[in-house]
Amino acid sequence: MNQLPECIFCQIAAGTIPATVVADDGELMAFPDIRPKAPIHLLIIPKEHVLRSIADMTDGQEALLGRMMAMAKRLAEENGIAADGYRLVFNVRQHGGQEVDHIHLHLLGGQSLGPLG
Repeated sequence: MNQLPECIFCQIAAGTIPATVVADDGELMAFPDIRPKAPIHLLIIPKEHVLRSIADMTDGQEALLGRMMAMAKRLAEENGIAADGYRLVFNVRQHGGQEVDHIHLHLLGGQSLGPLG
């Protein structure tokens, strides 16, 4: 498996750092954010260190993002937030608020999140 030893998300995927895993399909996994911004705040990551962010995506990697979004949709339904709505966020690089250089999708919901901007 392609992982970086210094990457916290790779360590979570490898099981060397504990996390409450709420979904794992073999390629992707999801777990709660340690600093939640909403009642439901999950992170969806590829288990391998395939991309640092969307900015590093190359042709042929679009399907990965689709699978991440499909997992987010399923988790929103399972957590009872699909009907009222939720937010999906990719933070990209430093100015975009990305704190971990391992592509990840935020799923937030469970309350009114208000408009962005």
